[in-house]
Amino acid sequence: MSRKENAMKPGYVLRSVIAAASLMTIAQTSAKAQPAEAPARPNLVVFLADDLGNDLTPWGDRNVRAPNIARLAQDGMVFDRAFVASPACAPSRAALLTGLMPARNGAEANQKPPRADVRKLPSYLQALGYEVVAFGKVSHYKQTGMYGFDHFEHDTFHDPDGVASAIGWLKARKDKRPLAIFVGSNWPHVPWPESAEGYDPAAISLPPKTVDTPTTRDARARYYAAVSKLDKEVGNTLEAVDQVLGKDTFVLFSSDHGAQWPFGKWNLYDTGIRVPTIARWGGHIRPGTRTDAMVSWIDILPTLVDVAGGKAPAGIDGKTFAPVLRGETDKGRSEIYTTHNNDGSINVYPMRSVRTDRWKYISNLHPEYVYTTHIDQWVKRVDSGKYFPSWREAAKGDPAAKAIVDAYYRRPKEELYDLSVDPDEKHNLAADPRHADVLKSLRFRLAAWRAEQHDDHPVEGKPHFEEGSLYGEPDPDPKPQ
Repeated sequence: MSRKENAMKPGYVLRSVIAAASLMTIAQTSAKAQPAEAPARPNLVVFLADDLGNDLTPWGDRNVRAPNIARLAQDGMVFDRAFVASPACAPSRAALLTGLMPARNGAEANQKPPRADVRKLPSYLQALGYEVVAFGKVSHYKQTGMYGFDHFEHDTFHDPDGVASAIGWLKARKDKRPLAIFVGSNWPHVPWPESAEGYDPAAISLPPKTVDTPTTRDARARYYAAVSKLDKEVGNTLEAVDQVLGKDTFVLFSSDHGAQWPFGKWNLYDTGIRVPTIARWGGHIRPGTRTDAMVSWIDILPTLVDVAGGKAPAGIDGKTFAPVLRGETDKGRSEIYTTHNNDGSINVYPMRSVRTDRWKYISNLHPEYVYTTHIDQWVKRVDSGKYFPSWREAAKGDPAAKAIVDAYYRRPKEELYDLSVDPDEKHNLAADPRHADVLKSLRFRLAAWRAEQHDDHPVEGKPHFEEGSLYGEPDPDPKPQ
């Protein structure tokens, strides 16, 4: 029987309509049963420098040769006001990897790990389906194994092969899961290269609050040589990332605190806590942009979770800055809090600070102590502070040099700086009656924050009280800094 004849039969049209409707219903039901495929989670690359201040071209330094980092800045977003939670290696990295300030995660003194009960960054990303790996100095050396990475390598002091191993591992990887890879360089942490490697000590400019001597210039040139070694590692890593993962990978570059230089590392001045930070994310971050939004290293954890498509966890101190990355806002934190306790007994000088858009307030908890670090303690070591005796010698006849050396050793109970006119933090306004209201307000805010953090733990280490007792032979078996 032909289709035309069938069509003439009674009820044929009705049956056809019902059948068609049934097929549509089945198709719709099937579509509902198969949820739309979730968007692919981006691969994440976090590259961490070690003891690097804002001594790079994107932040105005004209001494350094670091073309790969400069290129990364051109391809992404530069942060002009990114800060760490603490200016020493272990507490700074623990804050990044927990999203908690030192008093809350337990890593307050340098070389101290966070508490075992604190949730760590790898577990947040693993819950989203990521493979999370670490190469080189990501946490504080051997502490890396405490953080729950799926795989980690080269976690010893100044291991020269960490970055190269990360690149080799990445190129050989077969796993199809989204990847979060943390790569930690040891540069420019001391020991710096033995020579300046093409940098002319006489031609470089020196940071503020530096005594200009020949040995100081030699040390600074070797620091720049170390920064150039870091830059080469960054370039090699980015080349492999672009080749294997693609340019739509989320890349974050930063440093754990400022340089090992007087008023840098182990200090709450901006030279100690403000760090170079760049983010690149093809298709999401507009290339060649920069932001003055204030962000903290505790914000990196929730930001990575946010970028990965998860929900930024509640109950931590960090806040996501993904909206800044996407260009949705240029507003960051209104306040940056930082803490420092000690680094063994070489540096015992607990201090706290709060920084706003304009003001910096520092509370030195024990101003009766003499401030010391590896710089003045290990003066026979070329890689630490061999230049520092030349500062003391210059201070005997140069009032400007004496003021710098005195400011290094002796700190007042309170420091207040107007960063809008004094970005180098040279002029302490704490005793200026014109700023008494600002001082009182920031003092109160810092005290309230410390109470919320339960930041009231006793001093660790043996403090120094006399400048004359600071000089001697270097530690014959120094611990990693």
